[in-house]
Amino acid sequence: MSGHSKWSSIKRKKAVTDAKRGQHFTKLIREITVAAREGGGSLEGNHRLRLAVDTAKAANMPAENIERAIKKGTGEIEGVVYQEVVYEGYGPGGVALYLEVMTDNGNRTVAALRHMLERNGGNLGASGSVAWQFDRKGQVFVDTSQYEEDRVLEAALEAGAEDLAREGSDYLITCEAAVFQEVQEGLGRAGIEPSQTEMSMIPKAGVDVAGEDAERLIKLIGLLEDHDDVQKVYSNGNIDEELLARVG
Repeated sequence: MSGHSKWSSIKRKKAVTDAKRGQHFTKLIREITVAAREGGGSLEGNHRLRLAVDTAKAANMPAENIERAIKKGTGEIEGVVYQEVVYEGYGPGGVALYLEVMTDNGNRTVAALRHMLERNGGNLGASGSVAWQFDRKGQVFVDTSQYEEDRVLEAALEAGAEDLAREGSDYLITCEAAVFQEVQEGLGRAGIEPSQTEMSMIPKAGVDVAGEDAERLIKLIGLLEDHDDVQKVYSNGNIDEELLARVG
């Protein structure tokens, strides 16, 4: 299994039934708030905000929650100020971990993450210690039951995408970050509506992990993902798909 993508796919499907909707909403609200603070409250002029709002709508977040988060970001409503931080480190088996975090207390967060990693066979590294092992890419998921592959592939490549692959019940379109918006717009012109879009850190090469290390890694990433301040966790671990589906 290759790094993040199939792991992410399993997590996305589980999220529908997991009893973690409130926590998921909290993370989405933070992203909307920070996006509005950094780029303004207009969806037309702020691509990051539009992506965050679309993701929140896909998760069935109430419209009033979305609007309130935007107003907190633009300062119309008083709210907590979150800082975006990236932490890098290693997990069991020498797997690289790249953590995107939003926190209102960096000291508290880094202490908690360090403790979590060290108790589960990992450790925090210095800034830049693992980032070089990943490329930032746009990913667009399209439901295979709704569209023919040739149609999706043609529209994606014409808009500047690099690749299309099947991931379970989705076509997974990958593109450079610089053309992420153009690819989405190109699909829209072709009448293709994605089921999900996201910016991801894609591993350049994977590290094979098996046995106890694999199980510890799955547990660690689950703990990290459940931390309120952690928005996204990326790994370059290659794990057997059956184990991943059973334990992940």
